[in-house]
Amino acid sequence: MRIIAGIARGMPLVAPRGGNVRPTSDRVREAIFSSLGDRVVGATVLDLFAGTGALGLEAASRGANSVVFVESAHSALKILRQNIETFRRGRKISCEIAVVRADVFAQVTKFVAAQKKFSLIFADPPYGETAQTLLNVSDLRRALDDEGLFVLESAKRDSLTAVPPWTLVREAVYGDTRVSFLAPK
Repeated sequence: MRIIAGIARGMPLVAPRGGNVRPTSDRVREAIFSSLGDRVVGATVLDLFAGTGALGLEAASRGANSVVFVESAHSALKILRQNIETFRRGRKISCEIAVVRADVFAQVTKFVAAQKKFSLIFADPPYGETAQTLLNVSDLRRALDDEGLFVLESAKRDSLTAVPPWTLVREAVYGDTRVSFLAPK
């Protein structure tokens, strides 16, 4: 795994061994960011279920203004912080980076209470019911700018139903991964 493009292009990312964290593959990340294009430049990014930080660090490398990583697993946080340190080392970084150790659902509610908004939200939750649950969390929509985009990864076999307040803009399948691009209605 590596950063695909931008100021940290080619930087290797550390990924844990075992099945606790399932990092977004290079191929899937490349497809996501190709679809996003210039939307990433200057973006305020929220990376939920951050794991290794691959999505948020890719956004930072490509010109995002700020990235907030939210992760609850101690083992994943250790690797996330290591990847962020490697990302910062020897590079002039203008992107503000923050790491929050918290339950994703509780933290999104806190962002809404603080009136914090994001222009891009990435979520790569554990495969299963969590992806559909995210679509039903009204605070998630309130944490997204009106012109923002929510990029959700799920298992290919999980058919998601876009419910108000979401509109499915685009969906693609890469191997076992489904990527849904959702906009607020």
